[in-house]
Amino acid sequence: MPRFYCPQPMAVGEIVTLPDPVAHHAWVVRLQPGAALTLFNGDGGEYTAELAELEKKRASARIVAFVPRACELPYAITLAQALPEASKMDWIIEKAVEMGVAAIQPLAAQRCVVRLSGERAEKRQAHWQAVIVAASEQSGRNRLAQLAAVEDVSKWLARPASAPRILLSPRGEQSLAAWAHTQAPRALTLMVGPEGGFSAAEEDGAIAHGALALSMGPRILRTETAALAAVAMLGGIWGGA
Repeated sequence: MPRFYCPQPMAVGEIVTLPDPVAHHAWVVRLQPGAALTLFNGDGGEYTAELAELEKKRASARIVAFVPRACELPYAITLAQALPEASKMDWIIEKAVEMGVAAIQPLAAQRCVVRLSGERAEKRQAHWQAVIVAASEQSGRNRLAQLAAVEDVSKWLARPASAPRILLSPRGEQSLAAWAHTQAPRALTLMVGPEGGFSAAEEDGAIAHGALALSMGPRILRTETAALAAVAMLGGIWGGA
């Protein structure tokens, strides 16, 4: 059954106008009036619906029922990811959303090759938001992961932390897996550096601001692998994956 994000209030029995991208998709794949749909608006749960009307640039759907389905992790993980090269960030965000990450904080670090500011940053932000929506539609999540604006790592570290920060670093004397086995499931933030990792000064700053340095084991993982491996590891130990 096709599944779409529709950021608007919905109620059983109503006919709602579908967003332009959804209408375009329905037209391209040649859905017919009466086709069954699943819609969600990010507030939790989802709605079964049927396509009421379809034109080339307009579509509407009749809301049939509300299903209070949830598939969020029972502990909120924020991914603080330093910007990697090229399109790696798209892949990281897509897979992190599929795996249940609740929020994403892009970071500008000393060793980042990519630099974003002004209009370029706004365009990337909008693009990443679209990646989150598509990954949520595909994975069955009914709440969108929150996306923060790109922020310099030192400025971000200086802000009060709402959850413990875990710095993934080869300098960690304990592994994330060993640490997680001794902890009850909890909200946390995973800090992942760019290619080449965070600089020594950035790691020292993170630790000075209370971050706990943990390793991912004896092997050095690529930036696009580290966060996803960490989320999978926590899911395997704490459940909810």
